[in-house]
Amino acid sequence: MLLLDLEDFTPRERVDAFHHAMTDTSVPNDIVHEEHPAGMSARIEGWRVGGLDLFDVRCSGFEVRRTARHVRSHRDRPVVSVSLQTRGLHRAEQSGRQFTLGPQDICVFHELAPRIYGWSGYGASQAVTIDMEYLGLPIDTVVRASLRLRASPVHDLLLGHLRTLFRDPDRLEMDPGAGALANATTELMRALLTSAAHDGGEQRVRDAMDSSLVARIMAYARRHLTDPDLGPECIAAAHAISKRQLYVVLARAGIRLEQWLIAERLDAACRLLTSPRHAAVPVSAVAARCGFTSPSHFTRRFRAAYGTTPTEWRRHRTHSTEK
Repeated sequence: MLLLDLEDFTPRERVDAFHHAMTDTSVPNDIVHEEHPAGMSARIEGWRVGGLDLFDVRCSGFEVRRTARHVRSHRDRPVVSVSLQTRGLHRAEQSGRQFTLGPQDICVFHELAPRIYGWSGYGASQAVTIDMEYLGLPIDTVVRASLRLRASPVHDLLLGHLRTLFRDPDRLEMDPGAGALANATTELMRALLTSAAHDGGEQRVRDAMDSSLVARIMAYARRHLTDPDLGPECIAAAHAISKRQLYVVLARAGIRLEQWLIAERLDAACRLLTSPRHAAVPVSAVAARCGFTSPSHFTRRFRAAYGTTPTEWRRHRTHSTEK
């Protein structure tokens, strides 16, 4: 959903409109805007996926300063924000430490901690906010972890997961599994912060990693669906557990691994078959891209799931779209 587009405002109104949008979704801030030859620009979109709020921000250079005075005016249910810089370099300062973040980094801020952040020139970021009550971690843990996120082995896993959330947030927002997805994302975030804030041998780290194991397994599997060798052996090895333990953990969550992998791959194939960009891609190539080693096996599985062949399904869906 579009929350703000400064193109809808006169140049004189844009500063106030931007400030209102920023303070409407968080605590008050001091905001300084960079002079730009083309003038100030900003576009903010937002989605509600389960218990998560997702934001996509694209705008000209600015800097937000959140001081202790601002923090005292926080809302009733503060949040922790997790953001990715998708364009430009994000400059930030927290706990007296200055750092820059690029597209391979995760940035975390606790709403009740003072900080400075922003970027120069035209930039963009994507952010997920999690209610700190649901996250269940104290402020000092979040702040300490935010300064050393890459020390955690969960960093790259969460990075890939967050990128996936923004591929099609409109669809996720309406999906019946949105609540479960929000819970899994929160578990991954808790594991990252606990892992980064404490020594890996501490019991609280082990507990956090154990509680988020199913979410981490699912996120890993989704990232490697196109790998035809993806199976219980490599998934178990990637998470330092035995194959038997993998099945036990997933069974407790009501997940049958092989069936789940097939369903995820078929769902990915459906998206490719109806994508205009992939209209000329042969069905056999679609099967390979989705991790099926045999076109005939793909067709059998597809027919069993959807009652028709991939070719017929593509033809019908394409025809329906053109009408």
